[in-house]
Amino acid sequence: MSATRPSADPELMLPGLREVYAAYVREADALPSLPGPLQAEVWTSARLGSLEAAAPHVQGRRAALGDLITCLRAAATPGARAFLRALAAIGPAEGRKAAGRAAGALADVPAAAWEEALGRVVPGHVWLIQEGPLDGDRLVCEFRYADAGTAGMHALAVRLSHGDVPAEVVIVGDVPALLGAARQAMQAELCVVQPYDPAAVGRRLRAALDGTAPGRPDPPEDCYPALPLARHRAALLPGG
Repeated sequence: MSATRPSADPELMLPGLREVYAAYVREADALPSLPGPLQAEVWTSARLGSLEAAAPHVQGRRAALGDLITCLRAAATPGARAFLRALAAIGPAEGRKAAGRAAGALADVPAAAWEEALGRVVPGHVWLIQEGPLDGDRLVCEFRYADAGTAGMHALAVRLSHGDVPAEVVIVGDVPALLGAARQAMQAELCVVQPYDPAAVGRRLRAALDGTAPGRPDPPEDCYPALPLARHRAALLPGG
């Protein structure tokens, strides 16, 4: 066995989830073949979202994240390395350093072609879409990968209901199509589309997406897959 690989049967804080971690390790075998960093980040976010949705509290979520990092390091496969790099780039802040160290221990394992681009995005335009007084605000924030031009351009779209509670959280790959449809709806007087202050949006989204804020209601179940990636993107907006 390579010196970089720890035990295949690591000690876990939540051993009852061992089969869940093992399933994630198996699924990660397909990760390096994904076409680019955005697809890898969306994939990773969905797995993290599932863990968060199942966790009874913040401490449980953190324990599961630590266990997952331990299992990925023990697996020492190209998919496990890619998963760890994605966790280090866009995962919860409390686990990024540990994921980075675990990935660094797998230096002899082949890297995915897009590994260095993970998480290296810069924000662009921000739009406010309002469809009606009962539909809340839909905030659309454009992002692109650094040094990649328009390749991989995407948007975070979050609908906030009364009290700025997330009602919908999605990552949009085709930004021109989204904005084109919104402008057509605006011409039909079905909604209002206007530029919005990125700093104001940054503050709103970070507060709305904070999964540790006491008393904040849980988002709808279908929001969870995009939540980890949404938090990463929101953190890059000004206004902090």
